Amino acid sequence: MDTQTIGCVKAATKILGDKWTPQILRFFVNERSVRFCQVQDLVDGINPRTLSARLDSLEKEGIIVKTATTSENRCEYSLTEKGEALLPILKDMDAWSRQYEPVSA
Repeated sequence: MDTQTIGCVKAATKILGDKWTPQILRFFVNERSVRFCQVQDLVDGINPRTLSARLDSLEKEGIIVKTATTSENRCEYSLTEKGEALLPILKDMDAWSRQYEPVSA
């Protein structure tokens, strides 16, 4: 790999390189928008503070946008154009994981 390629990988891993972010983003593959409680219920074992921090980080990176709903104190998150560009990467990660997932003994 040349230095330019390594720089590109660094940019992607800055966003996707932690344990929770890819798991959070995978819900946007099938849903146009999700609520905090939906993500918390579906991402097994995530602490609400951690989830909030990851969502804030994704918002600051321009991956998702947070919008208030008509319900009191509720909001929804949806992907931006930049976030939608990550979907093929997440789908490829899923396909790779399914192919090479270790078989439980």
